[in-house]
Amino acid sequence: MKIPNKDKYRLQDKIQLVLKVNYSSSLFAVILGIICLFLLDIKGIIPYTFFGFAVLNLLNTFLFRKHENLTVTYNITSILAMVGATLITLFSGGIQSPFIFVLAIVVFAGYVTTKIYGQVYLIINLAVVAIIFLYDFSDFKISGNTIPLESRSWFSFLSVIFAVYLLGGVFGKNLLRAHHKLYKSRREIQERIDEKETLLKEVHHRVKNNLQTVSSLLSLQSRSIADEKISSIIKSSQNRVVSMAMVHEMLYKRDDYLSKIELKPYVKELCEYLVRSVKGNTNNVKVKLDIDENKLSIDTVIPLGLIINETITNALKYGIKEDKAGEILISLRKLSDKRYEMYIGDNGIGYSDDIDPKTSKSLGLKLIYNLARQLRGSITRDSEKKGTYYRMEFEEIIEEFNSVD
Repeated sequence: MKIPNKDKYRLQDKIQLVLKVNYSSSLFAVILGIICLFLLDIKGIIPYTFFGFAVLNLLNTFLFRKHENLTVTYNITSILAMVGATLITLFSGGIQSPFIFVLAIVVFAGYVTTKIYGQVYLIINLAVVAIIFLYDFSDFKISGNTIPLESRSWFSFLSVIFAVYLLGGVFGKNLLRAHHKLYKSRREIQERIDEKETLLKEVHHRVKNNLQTVSSLLSLQSRSIADEKISSIIKSSQNRVVSMAMVHEMLYKRDDYLSKIELKPYVKELCEYLVRSVKGNTNNVKVKLDIDENKLSIDTVIPLGLIINETITNALKYGIKEDKAGEILISLRKLSDKRYEMYIGDNGIGYSDDIDPKTSKSLGLKLIYNLARQLRGSITRDSEKKGTYYRMEFEEIIEEFNSVD
């Protein structure tokens, strides 16, 4: 399985941190063991616990080079540290021993690795501290404080130095380095995102301009043709181009959401354009919209816009005759996660129920039904109401593109 680069970097940071802690704590344990044994005259289990931890921890670290399982290496180190810190604490004053704070470092190391390990070692070490506290009040004791009275201040000093060095010199330093790397990585990622968004906006802007150029050419062509039927066909094609250009224009103007389009303002703008285009600026056509605040993908809005374009264009040309008053209704609501229902039509004269869209020569009707299938939906005509009304159920289409490394 291929590991993403960001996960590789995070894993590498964890490996470096664990290895650095292991080497540092082992070296410091050897130094403390020597100081305790030869300078502070501390005999018995404490210096040998330091030596034992150092040897076993170094062996554990070297074995990591063989199996490369960081979880195993970390947990062995943590167990060794807990056992060693517990023994040294018991034989250096119990609950009053300064070495007891090393148990907190084990918990801290757990949270640095993963949240789960941090919680596990937190519970374990809290239990260990409670047991040490109860042990001090019990009558059964293996041994008391084995540190000579004159050496206790020095042992406390060295214990604090050991804890501060691990927390600040090892964990703190490496965590700060990892934080800087993460901040730098996030900044670079954000810069790439901003660059891609700018490029994407530019693409939408250019597509919109190109479609508007095509629309202008079709408009000029329709004006130069005397045949009204052919001119009407070209005008219909121009409206289809404009309905697509509006989508890219809205995406270009948006700053916060480049992949989805607010449906209500798009439909409103499209309807107003179509009414002006077919009926002129002064007309008796009312457009009634009942659309929820939904945002749909560009792969859904473009075919949906074409369906609305064909339906309204047919209504304005053939349903609402000449300058007569009429009403166009468009309602859209969400049914489920990706399913939607649209009800669209006009209260004009309608057309005969005998006309079959599948066999009809009307390009507009064919487009309406074909585009409905493209949206993985179905469309039916509501013949109970006067005029021409359609009830359409469709699905939001989201195209996924696989990136190539």
